[in-house]
Amino acid sequence: MVRPPQPAVYVILIDVSHTAVQSGMVATATRTILENLDRIPNDDERTKVAIIAYDTSLYFFSMPPGTTESTMLVVSDVDDVFLPKPTDLLVNLTEARQSLESLLGRINDMFQDNHTIGSAIGPALQAGFKLMAPIGGKIIVLSSSLPNIGAGALKNREDLKVLGTSKESGLLQAASPFYKTFAIECSRAQVSVDMFLFSAAYQDVASLACLPHYTSGQTYFYPAFNAARSEDAIKFAHEFGEVLAMPIMLEAVMRVRASKGLRMASFHGNFFVRSTDLLAMPTVPTDQSYAIEIQIEDTLTQPFVVLQTAVLHTTCQGERRIRVITLALPTTSSLSEVFASADQVAIATLLANKAVERSLTHKLEDARDAVHQRLVEILSSYKSSMTSAGAGANAQLAISENLKMLPVLVLGLLKNVGIRQSAQIPPDLRAYAQALLTSLPSQTLIPYIHPTFYSLHNMPPEAGTVGEQGVILPTPLPLTSERLERHGLYLIEDGQTIFLWIGRDAVPRLVMDVFNLPNYEVLRGGKTTLPVLDNEFSQRVNAIIQKTREMRRGVYYPHLYVVKEDGEPPLRLWALSCLIQDRADVLPSYQQFIGQLKDKVNGANNY
Repeated sequence: MVRPPQPAVYVILIDVSHTAVQSGMVATATRTILENLDRIPNDDERTKVAIIAYDTSLYFFSMPPGTTESTMLVVSDVDDVFLPKPTDLLVNLTEARQSLESLLGRINDMFQDNHTIGSAIGPALQAGFKLMAPIGGKIIVLSSSLPNIGAGALKNREDLKVLGTSKESGLLQAASPFYKTFAIECSRAQVSVDMFLFSAAYQDVASLACLPHYTSGQTYFYPAFNAARSEDAIKFAHEFGEVLAMPIMLEAVMRVRASKGLRMASFHGNFFVRSTDLLAMPTVPTDQSYAIEIQIEDTLTQPFVVLQTAVLHTTCQGERRIRVITLALPTTSSLSEVFASADQVAIATLLANKAVERSLTHKLEDARDAVHQRLVEILSSYKSSMTSAGAGANAQLAISENLKMLPVLVLGLLKNVGIRQSAQIPPDLRAYAQALLTSLPSQTLIPYIHPTFYSLHNMPPEAGTVGEQGVILPTPLPLTSERLERHGLYLIEDGQTIFLWIGRDAVPRLVMDVFNLPNYEVLRGGKTTLPVLDNEFSQRVNAIIQKTREMRRGVYYPHLYVVKEDGEPPLRLWALSCLIQDRADVLPSYQQFIGQLKDKVNGANNY
């Protein structure tokens, strides 16, 4: 140990510019912190907290322990950031509890009439870093607009003419080197950064998401956030509260070792690779995914190989620990055993990471081609080595039972907002989708690329009631709009958003039972909260939505949208884009996709 185990440290940077206050973000954020003070990990009573507000200046709050007082100190020179006071800015959560509570109750009022427009995120980050650099910990940034003052200032580079062209990937790369350089400095000092982004206009998610990416943090995105819509306030308060309460590992490093002949070749995920194979993670959240590619360098002669992952970390209770996971895998010279033991979920997770990485170093089109090619290679090698009907252009596509979902998972990935071919996707939404594709654990990533689709109007009587395993869910349908009936009610969800699709011929009784409205005509589409009504059907539908929200790992609280069959086109298209087996725009249907694969696989053998 270089030093005693560090305490947990949280520095929260709150945007208090005019936009942030007007959207209700500041009031929601301060109330959420106040409500979650008891949930912040603090068993050993060493946890430290600081609050810094910023617009085009920085506002520090001094909270002397044992009082209910706090004073605001303003630093308006953002080009040369300094701490206005040596003590009482980063305070012990237990000792300064009273002054912290009274401060959180007042911040929104202090800035209620703030007309300043502009954002000095870079300087605010530098200030937060100066406060905690000797210890390390987590910086949580809440930001409502594009940073345009001081270090890390960005310009609006959203150019609609570039979307859908080969230049589009430029918009997904960081625009300023500040964020990566600062992130690496953070990593060295054991500081990780979480980003909460709320802008209604372009915010350059691609540049800002660099910070969480290299410091093992996470990015959360609330486009056009408005707390006056209760759904927006509830989603943000839930997710922010979960992030504050999350048990985290501190000052962690991870390494994967393996038997002779194997080498860790490349690493994917939110961390910084220090030296060749040491992954530095200043704080480790509970739900993230990491993918590591292994190269076989020598002929393996042993009957099995061993992989060992070790994470050296400090718990948030101040104990230094090593967590070790050891995995022994048999070796084989039989290709059929290799195919039969392949894991389609792991393959899809790795391909998602590789696709995003390639779209940043090359072009989006290259990323899609590379994923497609990888699938063709898997199918071709299976065909040539495992099937007797090797020849012939009409041979069926063959693959082992455990990989039969791989083509549809790959199709879902190719149709995901993060990499799909389209000239309509704003760069911020694309960059956020890419952040999800590279950080969601497989249990959450798979529904994100292969959504779930239920029919509710004719579900079996037990669906939506409580069984031995909790709420019973209906049987999922294939992801195609052929299954939509005009009188029906359907649920489509991808772990980030839930759609309730209602057909134009839905009977008044159904509309009454679920929405408490007389008929389809008066029902409005859009973001909503379903009423819980005094009838069995309403209670079952609500139970299914509730269960859907609970069963997805992580802090996410998906919005619920009502989508009318003849409602607003953008909302309808968004919901239908989850039905990945359909044809959409330039993207093939599942049948067409399988046809293309078949041609490639059969064609490959005929040359």
